[in-house]
Amino acid sequence: MEDKTATTAVDCYFDPACPFAWITSRWLIEVESHRPIDLRFRIMSLAVLNEHRELEPWYRKFNDRAWGPARVCAAAEQRHGTAVLRDLYTALGTRIHRDRDKDYHRVIAAALTATGLPADLADAAHTDTFDTALRTSHQRGQDAAGEEAGTPLTVIDGIGHFGPVLTAIPKGEPAARLFDAVRTLAAVPAFAELKRRRGPLDPS
Repeated sequence: MEDKTATTAVDCYFDPACPFAWITSRWLIEVESHRPIDLRFRIMSLAVLNEHRELEPWYRKFNDRAWGPARVCAAAEQRHGTAVLRDLYTALGTRIHRDRDKDYHRVIAAALTATGLPADLADAAHTDTFDTALRTSHQRGQDAAGEEAGTPLTVIDGIGHFGPVLTAIPKGEPAARLFDAVRTLAAVPAFAELKRRRGPLDPS
């Protein structure tokens, strides 16, 4: 019988530009109200993951633009600690995904103001100064999953995997039951993949 009272360590690896990572992160925040989890946010980067791959033009443009917000998160973590990522990601993601604002210059400035972080962190979006830190965090997630994995990437009690990929944010008890199921699957060494057709995307 699974002990649902024991605290479960959960790392959520996110790229701020990814709508699927946003939905998964909001699901995990919902789970906090229903299950004892220790939720931590970590940075991964689709730009790093795909920098040497041949991509369709629209997706290459998406990846190239994704450097900016991820670099700002890496700079904020380096200067102010990992704990700032949760609120900064929420501020970025709310504007990018819920409000559908794709002007990253405006989004980053507003998110830094909203979280009380220094405005000059926005400068990191246009330099590679913090790329070593970004790549290190990204690789830590890849190592946990055991192979190259996109985002979202979650690590539950030290067991990493790609997903779960969700198209909407589960609420209440369904969110908790989904977490129980994912935790159970993650703990099975033989489990590798479960996938089906995606429905319409709703990041709100």
